[in-house]
Amino acid sequence: MTAVIAVAVFVVAYVFIATERVHKTVVALTGGALVLGLGVVGSDDAFYSRETGVDWDVIFLLLGMMIIVSVLRRTGVFEFTAIWAAKRAKASPRRVMVLLVLITAVASALLDNVTTVLLIAPVTLLVCDRLRIDPVPFLIAEVFASNIGGAATLIGDPPNIIIASRSGLTFNDFLIHMTPIVVVEMIVFVAILPLLFPGQYTTDPERAADVMALNEREAIENPALLVRSGVVLLGVFIAFVGHPVFHVEPSVVALLGAGVLVLISQSTPQQYLSSVEWETLLFFAGLFIMVGAMIHTGVIGDLAELATEATGGNAGVAGMLILGVSAVLSGIIDNIPYVATMSPLVLDLVQSVDNPAQGQALWWSLALGADFGGNLTAVGASANVVVLGIAYRNGTPISFWEFTRKGLVVTAVTIAVAAPYVWLRYFAFA
Repeated sequence: MTAVIAVAVFVVAYVFIATERVHKTVVALTGGALVLGLGVVGSDDAFYSRETGVDWDVIFLLLGMMIIVSVLRRTGVFEFTAIWAAKRAKASPRRVMVLLVLITAVASALLDNVTTVLLIAPVTLLVCDRLRIDPVPFLIAEVFASNIGGAATLIGDPPNIIIASRSGLTFNDFLIHMTPIVVVEMIVFVAILPLLFPGQYTTDPERAADVMALNEREAIENPALLVRSGVVLLGVFIAFVGHPVFHVEPSVVALLGAGVLVLISQSTPQQYLSSVEWETLLFFAGLFIMVGAMIHTGVIGDLAELATEATGGNAGVAGMLILGVSAVLSGIIDNIPYVATMSPLVLDLVQSVDNPAQGQALWWSLALGADFGGNLTAVGASANVVVLGIAYRNGTPISFWEFTRKGLVVTAVTIAVAAPYVWLRYFAFA
């Protein structure tokens, strides 16, 4: 009975989120309150369990990076970057989009996709404001690029970190196996941008000329704070990349960086909390509780197990099935809890495969499916939710279906490109 309640609450909440009749944060919190109030999960399950509870690492990673962004705003660096990008692209909206998409993809691989969109979204809003163009297509394209680019490395996407901890795969393993296909995917993605966002590449010539005449250096309001912030941010980035060596969680790094930056900048609470998306953080909390209820009652585990049992012991079929199922389910329930649930089942499958290389390929199928599947819907990945929150707060809301219509296309294309890569590299010629 509890499983039925968990599914019913999630489905009803998902319908409300998709139809946007009620604000998504209200829906998520109400759904979380219902599964708690009806006894589907207890407070221990919702707030303290790593398997079924709120993922506090994600919440505090977001909080720390949002505070860092708040302090950075005071330096004028976002205005500087916006003008620089617009001038390098000759004030052409098409070139601006390509440039920002490529920057986002590379940064997502080096940092993580959530941190990247927190840094790039303010720049995008400023660029589009300068050129007087709609920022929504640019923000959506950057989210897609962040989820694709983040797949390239162990630290680029939260699901990859979960997979690495379960599988024992290293940072270099991800570079060798994931980066080649991500490069191909980005080439394809850039090529289809005009088809995804037709009619979004015109601007007023006079406005473009005004932008080209700007001096980006004049945008820097506090050079001393910029230098100090740069040192702290560099330390945060090094700690992110050095996670396999330092073994300090990204959430701890982000909070430490935020604390140090607040201290040395002498920011007031109003200043360092100005960019914190409280609604987004609360939405994540409610979503984690609802999904955790389905994990706790065995619903997601049963679905994943049925999918793996359908392979009949064939590693190639298992790899293709994991890739496809992961793309769909990750897009619907968020790729972080999905991968957390699926990882133990994939581990069992890997151990049952005689060929070690083919067994390892199942992990790459899971990673590719979950990372690229995060683009499927507006709630498929953390980066999606963060950007939608930023857009809403800045008066340019992105609807669930506006995002998802594009996401369906991007996910279909990226999975279609990934499938032959996995099949040919790990099974056909293994």
